[in-house]
Amino acid sequence: MSQKNSATRVLTASLIGTTIEFFDFYIYATAAVLVFPKLFFPSSDANTAVLQSLATFALAFFARPIGAALFGHFGDRIGRKATLVAALMTMGPSTVAIGLLPTYASIGILAPILLALFRFGQGLGLGGEWGGAVLLATENAPAGKRAWYGMFPQMGAPIGFLLSSGTFLILSKNLTDEQFFDFGWRIPFLASAVLVFVGLYVRLKIEETPAFLEAIQKNQRVQMPMMEVLTKHTATLFWATLLSITTFAVFYLMTVFTLSWGTSVLHYPRSSFLIAQMIGVLFFAIGVPVSGVLSDKFGCGKVLIVTMLAAFVFGLVFAPLFTSGSWLSTVIFLAIGLLLMGFTYGPLGTALGQLFPTTVRYTGSSLSFTLAGILGASLAPYIATWLATNCGLEFVGYYLSTAATISLLALLAVHNRLHKHA
Repeated sequence: MSQKNSATRVLTASLIGTTIEFFDFYIYATAAVLVFPKLFFPSSDANTAVLQSLATFALAFFARPIGAALFGHFGDRIGRKATLVAALMTMGPSTVAIGLLPTYASIGILAPILLALFRFGQGLGLGGEWGGAVLLATENAPAGKRAWYGMFPQMGAPIGFLLSSGTFLILSKNLTDEQFFDFGWRIPFLASAVLVFVGLYVRLKIEETPAFLEAIQKNQRVQMPMMEVLTKHTATLFWATLLSITTFAVFYLMTVFTLSWGTSVLHYPRSSFLIAQMIGVLFFAIGVPVSGVLSDKFGCGKVLIVTMLAAFVFGLVFAPLFTSGSWLSTVIFLAIGLLLMGFTYGPLGTALGQLFPTTVRYTGSSLSFTLAGILGASLAPYIATWLATNCGLEFVGYYLSTAATISLLALLAVHNRLHKHA
């Protein structure tokens, strides 16, 4: 590690960005269902308004690979630090701007257009944020601690989820519905400015990573990292994307799908199911650091392979665990699923970084992660709902088992290369 980069500063700088990322993601997801249909997409058909709102939510998933290519290029050409600052300054102001937007009643059709524009800005920044945060941590890690350092940015997911849920819980307890729609929904978006300021302050204080400085000294930088990845690392990009899809599938099935199915079909009160999910997220938070310790001891590949096998088995018992009937058993079901999420997500950033050489590591890891997000996340709730409705809940579990099988095969294909560029 650079002498100027203390462990605390590096880990804080890597964690703060991903915390903002997931905080922004969750608050937008909540607002896209509760607020935006009424304030930005007024329609005589409520379902149409919700679908229009959710379309802006999905927009970020397709902006993220563009962000991965854009920021990855500069991250591999100019450096990790400057690019991470730029990604944060693209993502953060876009989120704050959403909180300041006039509604459809004030400026008409311009309101949803601006909402979509700033949502695209969020996705663009997020596409460059995750890969850079992971590299900032892992490329500064001391020997034998790469996975432990690499799991810190991953902790942003459960922390962001808890911050978001806690914020909306406080708002719902202290504001009337009229107050919430009038100004309350804006508070989480505006509050993210505090996180952005902290993240920016910390990142401006860090030095460039030793691995990238070495690449500069050896004159190893490539002119077009994106083309290098697509032409010389095509197979690695393919396998890296596939080994990541289970992470997204598990998360979206255990959060979005279970919340929808649990409240609409199993008739759990929304508040009690949300509490159950928050308990489950605590196990997600436990799984991330535990997987980091195990990965440094046994290797990221082995930990991920065992986790995919466990996810395969979990898929087979998904339906009976979810429909057992009691709230406690549902909490256990969510805890197991989200613990698996922690074990898939914790070593993932480190593993992806190890698959690509320093010269294209930012681009390669970011692109594979964001492409996996489209494959594993964007359609997962829809496919799961269709399967559960038309074929039975057990087929949702088979869907998860299939994703785990694909990721397992991808892991086996690249297992021998996982430490090649460490």
